Amino acid sequence: MHPLRFGYAALEYEIAEERVSALARLGQRLEAALTALAACPRTANSDRKIRDGLVEQAGYALWLFVVQREACGLNRIDHVIQVYGVPNEVVARMGPLAMPSMHPTRTIGAAEARAPLF
Repeated sequence: MHPLRFGYAALEYEIAEERVSALARLGQRLEAALTALAACPRTANSDRKIRDGLVEQAGYALWLFVVQREACGLNRIDHVIQVYGVPNEVVARMGPLAMPSMHPTRTIGAAEARAPLF
């Protein structure tokens, strides 16, 4: 095999691995958001603000997961909704967060940012 073809194939393989890894992480995030939502049932005495926040977080997690699936060539959102048991109220709120500060990102230190040594 030609060295350039081998390098390209290795790069393609690593990209595919990262896509799958990201999809798995986002699937776990969606599951966690749906579990948190299920733990806060819609009742007369439940705190509406808390539940609305959980629905928004689940809608955001669903959106991230669906976008990543589409990047992997998987386009059936109905399958995701069925398999994960996504409630209609979450599907209706699917999309980016209205207030991005609600979902802070973690900053990394210089030691973590270094490129790995091969």
